[in-house]
Amino acid sequence: MTLLRDHDLALAFDHASHSYDRLTGLNPGYRTDLLRSARRLRLPRAGAGLHVLDLGCGTGASTRALLRAAPRARITAVDASSGMLARARSKPWPDRVRFQHMTAEALAAADEGPYDAVFAAYLLRNVTDVDDVLRTVRSLLRPGGRLAVHEYSLSGSAVHRAVWTAVCRGVILPAGSVSGDRDLYRHLWRSVLDFDTVPAFGDRLRSTGFSAVRALPVAGWQTGIVHTFLAREGSAATAESAR
Repeated sequence: MTLLRDHDLALAFDHASHSYDRLTGLNPGYRTDLLRSARRLRLPRAGAGLHVLDLGCGTGASTRALLRAAPRARITAVDASSGMLARARSKPWPDRVRFQHMTAEALAAADEGPYDAVFAAYLLRNVTDVDDVLRTVRSLLRPGGRLAVHEYSLSGSAVHRAVWTAVCRGVILPAGSVSGDRDLYRHLWRSVLDFDTVPAFGDRLRSTGFSAVRALPVAGWQTGIVHTFLAREGSAATAESAR
């Protein structure tokens, strides 16, 4: 199967936006895991005085997690899918949260930032050039700024790869077929298998200039399948001075 990319992927998410929250609700721990990853950013003072980017916000579940983790932060949430963004905007939000229709690649050209932290959930395996997006994210962060990537990244174990495929064949693909979004959920299945393993993605973060890189598992059935990657912009010395 050829993975969906760029315009085709955005259109697939547009079509799926009407049922996306209902389908993710079938995943035990989906929102709890997002909140855990947002809290792992460890933003001080409940986010007071900080500007945080939610990159690839979808229907707003990651934005809600950020708001709970840092209730006093100013949050800019962006997504390439107009349908998903419309769903996010339809929900109640405080004035310090704003949404923008924009691709990750377009952020730098839009003169956005700088940001004190970036949260990217379920995004990077969907972009065409992961390294280019990571370089863009780094350019948008303040020196020593914090990054949390919440992503399907397999441990490298054959067991975890098999569990992921079994869940997709038994639950995700049938649910996608019922909603009329089978191509998108086939993409989800294959994109996870094709994406970096945990060690490979950690190396990718370091090679694009991030420091203090750590990978932490989530709980439940997704252990070894979904991870939180934490990193800092710039050199280790710069990151340490920004603590």
